[in-house]
Amino acid sequence: MIRQIGLVAVAILSLAACVTEPAQLGPDGKPLPKLYVIKPSDTSRVTYSMVDSVNTLRAAAGAPPLVLSAELTAAAATHSRDMAVQNRPWHFGSDGSSPVERVRRTGYPGNLLGENISETYETELETLSAWMDVPDTRAVILDPAARRVGFAWYQEPSGKLWWTLVTGD
Repeated sequence: MIRQIGLVAVAILSLAACVTEPAQLGPDGKPLPKLYVIKPSDTSRVTYSMVDSVNTLRAAAGAPPLVLSAELTAAAATHSRDMAVQNRPWHFGSDGSSPVERVRRTGYPGNLLGENISETYETELETLSAWMDVPDTRAVILDPAARRVGFAWYQEPSGKLWWTLVTGD
């Protein structure tokens, strides 16, 4: 009898552990998105998640893999922060700089081939997926002439992310 009570208690505790909190709903009745917070310790994971995913997509398209470039990443980081300061996603810096000028400032020896930007609360992979859905941004990712990539973001205290991906030859 005691053994049966013990088994029932274990079963109840096991089932109680499976209960999840219901999703919070927004005014439209849809679940609110979960805030994606990138900690400083996540920097390498996020960066290589994006680069590896881009290279997987490139391989499927028959394009060569991209190598992460410190100079292109510096240009991307500068622009992500600057977009947040300006509070708008666009390709020009607050000083009027173009993507080409920002890449040159870093000392990158090659040529800029493309720049993708995003203002979102989405993860890096959700952002990559959104870029792949648009012909212009997909072309930057799959450009067969690209050999190097820079990738960075800036996250505001609210959780908003400003993503920048830059490719070069």
